[in-house]
Amino acid sequence: MSTRVLGLVRASHPEPAAAVTVVAALLAAGTGHSAAGVAAVALTVLASQLAVGWSNDLIDAERDAAVGRTDKPVTTGAVSRPALARAVAVAAVATPLLALAGGPAAAACATLGLVSALLYNRPLKSTAVSVLPYAVSFGALPAFVVLALPGSPAPPAWLVAAAALLGAGAHFANVLPDLADDARTGVRGLPHRLGPAGSRLTAAGLLLAATVALVFGPPGPPSWAGLSAVAAAVAVPALGWYAGRATAGRSASAFRAVLVVALIDVLLLVTSGRVV
Repeated sequence: MSTRVLGLVRASHPEPAAAVTVVAALLAAGTGHSAAGVAAVALTVLASQLAVGWSNDLIDAERDAAVGRTDKPVTTGAVSRPALARAVAVAAVATPLLALAGGPAAAACATLGLVSALLYNRPLKSTAVSVLPYAVSFGALPAFVVLALPGSPAPPAWLVAAAALLGAGAHFANVLPDLADDARTGVRGLPHRLGPAGSRLTAAGLLLAATVALVFGPPGPPSWAGLSAVAAAVAVPALGWYAGRATAGRSASAFRAVLVVALIDVLLLVTSGRVV
């Protein structure tokens, strides 16, 4: 039993699942949720992340085996496919039920984000519109958090747009290290069609746009910290590209630079304060 539980944890993509859940909880606290509201948001997002992560490993089991992914519990036999399928179903059903604590509008938004992410796993991952589910699901996250507030206030357009741009940029950055393995197994999403250089540039541009939206979207003049973030979003990818040329490690340096800008955007997102 302990081996199966550990396998389920590993198959859930625990690091990104935990990161997205923590970001959602911090955003909920920053937008004025009570302690109970923060907990409801966190549980909803966690359930959604579990469903998406487990679905990804279930669908990619044969592909992971083909490229020798011994870090995948399904590939090693630590978790069976039927057990993983049952886990996906439970987490997927739990997501809208937990989201109902914030009202029907919030539940609908959380369900939209979940369905969009599941559609990425199949069939959109290998299509030219592979970025679309990332944009929709990331944009739905702050919208769900705001709609779950008492009275279900409308989420600000700049907040949803910034999150969608952040998600789109994250898609291109996330795929960069796996381009070779994906090519071997026939995955042909938009980043694969653009290639490494195009994906790096696109990721940097999208994350810069997200930074600008987070800094200039809220009412009032931008802060010095915000303007510094915009400057960093311009400078860091350029420095990463230059460092890559100097050290012959262009892919790794550019990927890390994109992650730095993504982290800046996340910090801006969770420190945006009261947005309604």
